[in-house]
Amino acid sequence: MLFNSIDFTIFLPIVFFFYWFVCNKNLFLQNLILLVASYIFYSWWDWRFLFLLIFSISLDYFTGIKIYASTTLKSRKTWLAISVIINVGFLAAFKYYNFFINSFANILQSIGFTVHYTTLSIIIPVGISFYTFHGLSYVFDIFNKKIKPSYNFINYSLFVSFFPLLVAGPIERATHLLPQVEKPRKFIYADAVDGFRQILWGLFKKMVIADNCAIYANFIFNGTGHYSGSTLLLGALFFTFQIYGDFSGYSDIAIGTARLFGFSLLRNFSFPYFSRDIAEFWRRWHISLSSWFKDYLYKPLGGSKGSIWNRVRNTFVIFLVSGFWHGANWTFIFWGFINACYFLPLLLFNKNRDNTNIVAEGKLFPSIKEIFQIGTTFFLIVIAWIFFRSKNLTIALNICFSIFSDTFNKLSLIKSYNLICGEWGYRTLLTIVSTIILLMTAEWLQRDKQHALESIENKFSRPLRWSIYMALLFIIAEHGVLNKTQFIYFTF
Repeated sequence: MLFNSIDFTIFLPIVFFFYWFVCNKNLFLQNLILLVASYIFYSWWDWRFLFLLIFSISLDYFTGIKIYASTTLKSRKTWLAISVIINVGFLAAFKYYNFFINSFANILQSIGFTVHYTTLSIIIPVGISFYTFHGLSYVFDIFNKKIKPSYNFINYSLFVSFFPLLVAGPIERATHLLPQVEKPRKFIYADAVDGFRQILWGLFKKMVIADNCAIYANFIFNGTGHYSGSTLLLGALFFTFQIYGDFSGYSDIAIGTARLFGFSLLRNFSFPYFSRDIAEFWRRWHISLSSWFKDYLYKPLGGSKGSIWNRVRNTFVIFLVSGFWHGANWTFIFWGFINACYFLPLLLFNKNRDNTNIVAEGKLFPSIKEIFQIGTTFFLIVIAWIFFRSKNLTIALNICFSIFSDTFNKLSLIKSYNLICGEWGYRTLLTIVSTIILLMTAEWLQRDKQHALESIENKFSRPLRWSIYMALLFIIAEHGVLNKTQFIYFTF
């Protein structure tokens, strides 16, 4: 089920009604309703994969109890290994089998061996990377004695499969979400109202920004060999705002929806395109995944301790694995490699923690230095997104070569001008640019908040607030892509 669908518009108030008005004083029934709703939400896509989700939940529920009950380190490690091997095995089989078999065959063919192999027509289960990581964090935390296992299967199942975060995160931790599942929750009007605001802002980012940018990003990336460098750069910019509007929009809707039911989810985005360096960007982009790899991969490898070599190695490991997590394609791995290279100078000169505060805090405008830092970082991010979006490395490298070789020559600019006039028209382009400016302006002014519409009741009168809400709804209805479009991260 998609957040930007009529189905969800009907589904959400029904669940809300039964949760608060029918079972308000019964925690067990509230959790059971949310669990059933989560299974319905997931089954809406393909009910057959519900069994895989339930198997994953059962596996980690059982191994978590066994790890905690084990009296020897060897036994604890054995049960942990069972959970990790089976979880990662399913993830690899569904997501990476064809990638590994193709890559291995290509290597053998490159050295002269003839290989006959068979790939599988596999449908990747929606959200498998996310709910797998939910379960793995749970067993890791039990193994490391940070938490005790849950003996209530309903509660644990809800922690893993809570429908707002089930298919595209945020990637939750048992230390954060499970205690909220296990204790009674009260309806807090102010939280629910702000949750609706966050949902509204998320829908604006998805349906107006992301889905409109996707039309033109796809148009350019599907015909890269026909366009000039400046047009290809324009396509990369469209995708830069598409992926941000799409994924951060999903996170806003998920977090806002959870707040309607009394839950607080982990923050996943913190206005990343205002970052002053790559290290700051990765503290603000897909925060739940970055922190997951930091806690369960980077730190166990030694983190920032030890020799320079160890720190460099650990940095490349975490970025390469992060890239591979996103998809079974060398483009994702190279995207991770590029970000590791971006990060490396900051690491070597101990500059990776220089920008931990809010940019231009307490000021309306950034300084000249901050403008330069933000602009440089943003440009590096745009170039990296080219590899993330391209079908293969050859196409990505050709795009970069065209951008850097002829983007700003007169002929290239004329070709881009003719494309804009002939294919799109000024009015359409003006609409997209205007809504992007609205997005970035609103988020800049609210960069010290959780989302762009937070706390506006303290700044504006009620008539003005409702005017803002109505204006956003009008923009969504008038300029949003109203047909159901899938979120990008559903496939990761």
